[in-house]
Amino acid sequence: MKKISLLLIGGLVFGTQSRAQISDYQQFVEKSNKSTVTKNVDTVAWIYNGDFNLGINQGMLHNWAAGGELASMTISGMFNGNLTRYNHRKIWATNVNAAYGLLYAYSNSFVPRKTDDRLDITSRYGYQLKDSSKFFITALLNAQSQFTKGYDYEAPNWRDFSTSGFLSPLYITLAPGIEYRDGSQFSVFYSPVAFRGTFVDKYYTTRDSAGAFGVDYGKTFRFEFGSYLSARYELAVSKHFSFRTRLDLYCNYLAKDTYLNGSLVKRDNPGNIDILWDNALTFSFARYFAINFGLTAIYDNDVPYVKTYTDENGVVQPKDEPFSGLGWWQVKQVMTIGFNYKF
Repeated sequence: MKKISLLLIGGLVFGTQSRAQISDYQQFVEKSNKSTVTKNVDTVAWIYNGDFNLGINQGMLHNWAAGGELASMTISGMFNGNLTRYNHRKIWATNVNAAYGLLYAYSNSFVPRKTDDRLDITSRYGYQLKDSSKFFITALLNAQSQFTKGYDYEAPNWRDFSTSGFLSPLYITLAPGIEYRDGSQFSVFYSPVAFRGTFVDKYYTTRDSAGAFGVDYGKTFRFEFGSYLSARYELAVSKHFSFRTRLDLYCNYLAKDTYLNGSLVKRDNPGNIDILWDNALTFSFARYFAINFGLTAIYDNDVPYVKTYTDENGVVQPKDEPFSGLGWWQVKQVMTIGFNYKF
């Protein structure tokens, strides 16, 4: 676990991050942003930027000797936006990351299946310690959830129960701390006293004796208190090529083993650090089109990897998954070719 954490931190330090297709005006804004946060220029302004990506893939087969899905369509969209308020030595910055994708296939009567679902909002309010300083006293609020219900499509009876839902789980993190900002491209926030709450519908916490998402059996809320680090880096390699990365680490001081009726149902300790490592690579072309590659890795001790499922006859069966070697890591990789709008 410690080796993996070091590798992820190394990836952040030596990796690069990007923005897609920055115009001359936007380059000027970037320079202005850096001047504002480091030199305390007498400035009051709103600065915003972001991009929206939409990709569609469709296919149809008839009497195709090689075989395949007779008809299918995949639709996926991603949004990344930033809104920043500069008021002399005060900064209020909000980041929104959202993604959603659906797969429609003839073999399952075109019943949509999710391929992506994410909603992540972070808002930070900081006060510059002194003129020209890159350090800020900052309060951070982060919310993470999803838009619609999730299902385990590997199970034959997957329609009978969902594994997650809208705002279930909902992770809320509130943390006062100190932030280092080098312009608008690089920032590191750290709080030794971060509060986190996990909200889950009772439907999910009563399906297993261990509860769900770290929330105990039959309950709907879990409180955590610990330390939190969030680092972001963005880089526009060229007018058409950009990269951005984010690393979040959370240590719960209150983590301990969970027992139910005297039996151990979950092992946990403060050394089980929650990790979120998010990466996005964009190559834009022909003004409104782009190739987007995203890779997200999450480690959360409260979300174990379950290697089996129960079939319609009540028999426990092993999952047939090609990436089972990743264990408890939650990994999402997506690539989209399609419409791209930047503002």
